[in-house]
Amino acid sequence: MTEEKTFKLTVPDSELELLRKKLDLARFPDELNEAGWEYGTPLADVRRLVARWKDGFDWRAAEAKINELPQFTRDIDVDRFGTLNIHYVHAKSASKDALPLLFVHGWPGHFMEVAKILPLLTSPSGDHRGFHVVALSLPGYGFSEGPKDKGFTIPQYAEVAHKLMLALGYNKYVAQGGDLGTAVSRNLAHLYGHKHVQAWHTNMPSAVPPTFYQSPLLYLQYLLTPFSSSDVKGLQKTKKFQDDGRGYMGMQSTRPQTLGYSIADSPVGLLAWVYEKLVAWTDNYPWEDDEVLAWVSIYWFSRDGPATTFRIYYEYVHNRKISTPPWTSVPFGISYFPEEIAYTPKLWMRTVGNVVFESEHTTGGHFAAHEKPNELVEDLRTFFSKEVVVKAFK
Repeated sequence: MTEEKTFKLTVPDSELELLRKKLDLARFPDELNEAGWEYGTPLADVRRLVARWKDGFDWRAAEAKINELPQFTRDIDVDRFGTLNIHYVHAKSASKDALPLLFVHGWPGHFMEVAKILPLLTSPSGDHRGFHVVALSLPGYGFSEGPKDKGFTIPQYAEVAHKLMLALGYNKYVAQGGDLGTAVSRNLAHLYGHKHVQAWHTNMPSAVPPTFYQSPLLYLQYLLTPFSSSDVKGLQKTKKFQDDGRGYMGMQSTRPQTLGYSIADSPVGLLAWVYEKLVAWTDNYPWEDDEVLAWVSIYWFSRDGPATTFRIYYEYVHNRKISTPPWTSVPFGISYFPEEIAYTPKLWMRTVGNVVFESEHTTGGHFAAHEKPNELVEDLRTFFSKEVVVKAFK
C-alpha cells in the first residue's frame, strides 16, 4: 500500500510574480456595441476581474482557506499507465456508523467544490449518519499528476478513484458526482458495483432515449408515453444548448492541445474561458470577484497546468463506447436542478441504472455542491439512508 503524505498548498512567490507580469502585459480584444453575453464573456467583466487579480486579490488568503481542508497525496498505480501521484481531501466523521463517500468533480470544477458540503456531510443530522468524505483531484486537475500517455479514458479515472478508496481502507463506499464526475461515478458502479460501490448519485442526469435493443420494455413505454410540458420545455432548452453552448466541448474534445497553448500561456484567456461557464451554468448565483479568482487561480497554479484538464474530453468522445457502460443494478439516486445545462426526461434515466431515489428542486444549476450545498446534502442524506443502501454495509 502506498504511503499517504500530508499536502499543504504553497505557491512560490516566483509564480505569483509571473502571473502579475502576464496580467500587466494583457492585450484585450475589442467588443461589439451592446454585445452582452451573446458573443461570449463581456469585455467589461474581464477587465474588472483582471484588474482585481493583478492589484487587489489576495492569493495568500485564498491559499490559507484552501489549506483549512485536510489534504493529502498518494501514489496510485494505474494498469498500463504507471504510477500517478494523486491529490485528495479526506475528512472523517465522528459518527461510528459513517458511510464512506467519494465526491467526484468535473470541468470547470475542482476539488474545492466539496468545501461547502464537507462540514455538512461529516456531521450527523437527526436520523442521518455522517459520512467519511473523500474528494480527489482527478488526474491532471488541481494538484494531481496527469497521465502522460494517450488513451487514459473514463474507466482509468474510475480506476484511480477506486484504488484510492481501497488504499484509504474503504472496501465498501458510495459515490457522488456531477458533470464529468457523473461519468466517472457511473463507471465506478459498473466496474466495481455491489462488491465495493454500494450506491451512486448524480446531480447531472444525462441519458439518451431507450432503444428496442437496449431495453424493449422501456422502449415501448417511451413510444407510448407523451412528453409532459416540463419535458418539452426542458428538451427545447437542451436543443438551445446543443446549438449555442457546446463550442467549448467541440474544442476540448477534438483539439485540446491547440486550445491548450492559449490557456496555458494566458491567465486572461483562462479566466474568460472558465468565467463564462461559471456564470452561464449557474442559476443567478451571486459570484463575488474574489470567489471567481480563487476558483480560476487553482487552475492557473495547478500541478500540470490548466491545459491538461481538456484531455479527458478527447478521450471520452473518442472512446465513447467504453466510457459509457451499460445499465447497472447498483442503487442509483438523482437530484434535478432546473438550470442544469441540459435536460433529461426521467424515463430516459432508467436506461442508466437502478433508480431508487429522485429529487426535484426549484432553483439551482450545474454546480450544485457550490450553489445549493444544503439541498444537495439533504438529498444525499436521504438517498444513502435508504434501506437498500444501508443493508449493503451490514
